[in-house]
Amino acid sequence: MNWSNIETRWNDYKANAKQQWSKLSEQQLNDTHGKREYLSSKVQEVYALSKEDADRQISDWQAKQMEKQAPAAKS
Repeated sequence: MNWSNIETRWNDYKANAKQQWSKLSEQQLNDTHGKREYLSSKVQEVYALSKEDADRQISDWQAKQMEKQAPAAKS
């Protein structure tokens, strides 16, 4: 799943983002409008992380969202 899917459907993903980064306020999450760079800057700021660490967390979170979207096709 590319980021544009998350950005387009940000309201669907906000709750999962809040679980991942519970220190972010509802307002901060709303203000991102699904913009990855804005989310990264807020994660860096609130969690005192480097840009690389914040980006890694976001990439890991994004991968988890992809797993949730994929149907459990096991035969």
